[in-house]
Amino acid sequence: MKNNNISYWSATVALAGFLFGFDTVVISGANLPIKELWNTTPFFHGTFIMAMALWGTVIGSLTGGIPCDKYGRKKTLFWIGVLYLVSALGSAMAPDPYTFSFFRFIGGLGVGASSVAAPTYLSEIAPADKRGGMVARYQFMIVFGIFIAFFSNYLLKGVGGGIDWRLMLAAEAVPALIYCVMVLGVPNSPRWLVINKGDEEAAKPILTAMGIKDISKSIAEIKASVNKKVKASLWNGKYSTPIKLAFLLAFFNQLSGINFVLYYAPEILVSAGLGGEESLLNSIAIGVVNLIFTMLGMYLIDKAGRKQLMIWGSIGYIISLGMVAYCFLTGASPTLLLIFILLFVASHAIGQGAVIWVFISEIFPTKVRAMGQSFGSGTHWVFAAIITQITPMFLDKENGIFGDNPYPIFFFFAGFMVLQLLFVLFIMPETKGKSLEQIERELVK
Repeated sequence: MKNNNISYWSATVALAGFLFGFDTVVISGANLPIKELWNTTPFFHGTFIMAMALWGTVIGSLTGGIPCDKYGRKKTLFWIGVLYLVSALGSAMAPDPYTFSFFRFIGGLGVGASSVAAPTYLSEIAPADKRGGMVARYQFMIVFGIFIAFFSNYLLKGVGGGIDWRLMLAAEAVPALIYCVMVLGVPNSPRWLVINKGDEEAAKPILTAMGIKDISKSIAEIKASVNKKVKASLWNGKYSTPIKLAFLLAFFNQLSGINFVLYYAPEILVSAGLGGEESLLNSIAIGVVNLIFTMLGMYLIDKAGRKQLMIWGSIGYIISLGMVAYCFLTGASPTLLLIFILLFVASHAIGQGAVIWVFISEIFPTKVRAMGQSFGSGTHWVFAAIITQITPMFLDKENGIFGDNPYPIFFFFAGFMVLQLLFVLFIMPETKGKSLEQIERELVK
């Protein structure tokens, strides 16, 4: 019974990841049609059409810890679904680029808050020996959402006589509504009830449903984790190690170029000589590889560990990014270039993709976990927004910095992945199989 309860709760909350993935990548199908419809400049297109959602994500992630702590993980997760629903319908019906940007910004708030609330909730209800796999369900659903967005865009291409891009964006409203209804059926986090609300009685039946046998001992351990004369502020000097680890992991996640590839996949593939229609089909291949290797990462994260997956992913990044740059530089076969882009996506999925939300959700103590998750997520999205905003200035064939050959960008990303490998080898700790309280004792001195 306990496994059924936790499985249902985690699967429901992980649906927030599906909406996260769908919302962030569905724009790839609308990218070129919108550029042609509203005749946007590279600067305007990057800043308002493509990056506005990401700036919403930055704000959502940096502030998402506040409602998580004040109103609870559950209520925050519900309103995240509402934001996705409003964004999907609003952006699909937008009459101009400014209205479109506003509703994409609303969706971004949902994505940012989701990247705080969902991993925080999942980490707090998961058994220590299964926590990696359970929190990684969130990442799996992000990737599944990405795949469905690519597939949906492909199916809707050419439908409706010029409004196909509107249908692509509106499609998100269906899973958003389903999620809003389902999330009402999950309980509050027992750790939040004990630490933030001081309501041990409300936490007891939830802990029982989770299969905890010694309820009193479990509550005592939760309370002991904050029974220290330390202010409950993330910026207390005692949390410097988790802050450093969260920042560096999130920073390197975006300096891999993953959002650059996912958001602009059709445009990158067109520049590589893989035709407009064919580029959308090849985008589906990217989604499939992402999905397969994310599932592999989920399977391995509690066996091989977070650190080992990051090492494998870093090596794959370096090889694939270097070869993508080489292919663009030399004008190699588009098929060869696509193969290395797929290797890049596989490397991300089994490494950073599988690890980031798990690791950040583990390394902060319960009292500041939501704010710590907010900090790590915010760092991730700030760099995602910056990279997405400036990308059109590099990709635009007429006015782009590198003309129609973006090879220096990929060499740039490859260099940062060498630095990531050094970070993983010499700084990043392993958290596999440890309780949240044990991790706290090791990282918070």
